[in-house]
Amino acid sequence: MKEKIIQTAGRAKLGEFAPQFAHFNDDVLFGENWNNTDIDIKTRCIITVVSLMSQGIYDSSLKHHLQNAKNNGVNKEEIAAAITHTAFYAGCPKAWATFDLAKEVWGENSPVLTEKDVYQNSIFFPIGNPNDAYAQYFKGQSYLAPISKDQVFIANVTFEPKCRNNWHIHEAEKGGGQILVCVGGEGYYQEWGKPAIRMQVGDVVNIPVGVKHWHGAGKDGWFSHLAIEVPAEKGKTQWLECVSDEDYDKAVD
Repeated sequence: MKEKIIQTAGRAKLGEFAPQFAHFNDDVLFGENWNNTDIDIKTRCIITVVSLMSQGIYDSSLKHHLQNAKNNGVNKEEIAAAITHTAFYAGCPKAWATFDLAKEVWGENSPVLTEKDVYQNSIFFPIGNPNDAYAQYFKGQSYLAPISKDQVFIANVTFEPKCRNNWHIHEAEKGGGQILVCVGGEGYYQEWGKPAIRMQVGDVVNIPVGVKHWHGAGKDGWFSHLAIEVPAEKGKTQWLECVSDEDYDKAVD
């Protein structure tokens, strides 16, 4: 399943100075156009490189889109063929300049991006380190990246495909519970005795104290959510049994 493309550069750089342009860049160009499935993402990447090359744009934006093309499966032979073909219509000097950047991106010493690397490039928050401290409560590999340790604890939790945590309950004498905010990929949240809820980027789940539940990734893609701990008096998590393969299959199918 293709991960949804999310862009925040417009708001990060121009959100206060030019909020309307930031909206068009982040929400329309990337949020809508780049996520349109009428053209596959690989083809869309090549078209973007060709468009920038034809206009003689060789700054960081072209290198970014060359790297994006590589991340989305365009190999060295394909990008060389695309640049060569465009040279006949846009001019050889433009091809030479684009080849210089492409050689850096597809250089012989460039590291091969893993599936995890590609996913990290698609989300804003860091994946973090393997979640070893809680590995016994997860089936599959998860990762943890603390975002805030002051006032309210917030962490980005990332699940590889098929990974999920055990059934568990948040307990507290006062306050407590947890809030999940999906920030990457697509995953699932399920309360005991209820159908699973599919979570996509921007979705929020409020988990009250005392509710037995689990959350995790789907079968084919990665999933990340912010876990926000609601302040509590004597708060703790009661970890329970693993989510069986049978229950997991029923929840995500």
